[in-house]
Amino acid sequence: MGFATTAAVALTGMEGHLVEVQAQLAASVPGFTLVGLPDAALAESRDRVRAAVLSTGIEWPHRRITVNLSPASLRKSGSAFDLAVAVAVLAGHRLLPAPGLDRVVHLAELGLDGRLQPVRGVLPAVAAAVGAGLSDVVVAAEDAAEAALVPGARVHGAAHLADVVRLHGGDLAHEPVVGAVSRPRPVPARRAVGDLADVLGQHEARLALEIAAAGGHHLLMVGPPGAGKTMLAARLPGILPDLTDDEAVEVTSVHSVAGTFDPGQGLLRRPPFEDPHHTATPASVVGGGSGLARPGAVSRAHRGVLFLDEAPEFSPRVLQTLRQPLEAGELVLHRAGGAARYPARFQLVLAANPCPCGMAGTDAGAGCGCTSLARRRYLGRLSGPLLDRVDLHVRLDGPTRADRVLGSAGESTATVADRVRDAREAARARHAGTTWTTNAELPGPWLRDRLRGEAGLLSRVERQIDAGVLSLRGADRLLRVACTVADLDGREVPTVDDVDTALVLRTGEHRG
Repeated sequence: MGFATTAAVALTGMEGHLVEVQAQLAASVPGFTLVGLPDAALAESRDRVRAAVLSTGIEWPHRRITVNLSPASLRKSGSAFDLAVAVAVLAGHRLLPAPGLDRVVHLAELGLDGRLQPVRGVLPAVAAAVGAGLSDVVVAAEDAAEAALVPGARVHGAAHLADVVRLHGGDLAHEPVVGAVSRPRPVPARRAVGDLADVLGQHEARLALEIAAAGGHHLLMVGPPGAGKTMLAARLPGILPDLTDDEAVEVTSVHSVAGTFDPGQGLLRRPPFEDPHHTATPASVVGGGSGLARPGAVSRAHRGVLFLDEAPEFSPRVLQTLRQPLEAGELVLHRAGGAARYPARFQLVLAANPCPCGMAGTDAGAGCGCTSLARRRYLGRLSGPLLDRVDLHVRLDGPTRADRVLGSAGESTATVADRVRDAREAARARHAGTTWTTNAELPGPWLRDRLRGEAGLLSRVERQIDAGVLSLRGADRLLRVACTVADLDGREVPTVDDVDTALVLRTGEHRG
């Protein structure tokens, strides 16, 4: 009887769990059993492994083979266990030296011809392995660059199962014939980043965009078609600062699991930008899929921007599912295969027309045939609880003739980005020693205690609460915006004018 073990990693959301892959070969009726709660894709690895071993020129053992994935109580999914299963079987058949294999992690899918194929989630999987004390990792050649991003990992990239056999000291009777076909890694094309100088006029909206970037605040823009809502939203990532090292690893891990990461570019250092179409389903926006849920647009936008253009046209189910991540900064998706937890701390930017036809309140508004009821119903699709979580509400008008003919270019992205960076650094220094990195994350009780000593600072906010203009949640968000306005102007503590500016940008109410 032969027995051998090696290691693999099972991902549950972003969390990696070390799995011991045990293979036992008994002198009995030939067969191949895979146990340990595998899903359908993993159960099919029996056929892939057998074909890959035969394609490598190794005789398949005619024994009763049992492979156990331990711990057996943890659900395993995907094809990333193929290589570990093959190595454990070959070691149990005495074709590979068994000592030390239990300290090596194998992560790759096997083709029928023995080629190693890349898999999703290599970065968080390797990070989990290194964190558990297993530094030696064998992956497909296409995944080697991604795995090498994990500090402390000793990565071995292999193109074929034969390379893995030789790596572990095994012998081959002859070299396998390997086809030249390779599977390209699907990576989305990078979008072009425009400059804020391209936006004509819209001074209040540009100010709101800068404040949103400096404090990590959510933003709603309402205006007619052509006012510049989409242009402004697309330029928000350009004025955001680069991700920190920890944030870059976190964001890159999400995109690795989602299969949208190009390892050739290294860690993702720029904030991501996601703009799903208004026909997107809830599963594509928040995450979903059979078995264990995959990350959706809200998680791919982690530490970046989620832009919903024509927001009232989105399904109400999609809009309501945003409420949890807006508050918690993460998503927990429960499926039959288990619960997956994904980070989702993004900046939400909503854009909407003022009415179904979009012409209300414009110079061409005389041609608007929408009734007042139709207008209310249209914007009413954005529920009160959702809008209460959006810090900045801005109404845009179409560019005037003066803007179009005589308007000079506004400040560039680089100029605004410098101010945003300085404001973020001031906030980060002030919050040193806490888990908060932006003003948008500040808890309400801490804010109120900090500002209570400022004479008259909170009285304006309290009057708005008494008048029903602001909820308690809205008041906290308004104070966070006031802190950001102060940071942009170089002040440690916001003033009454900063609170009034925040109030105007949230409610449109001017000082009185």
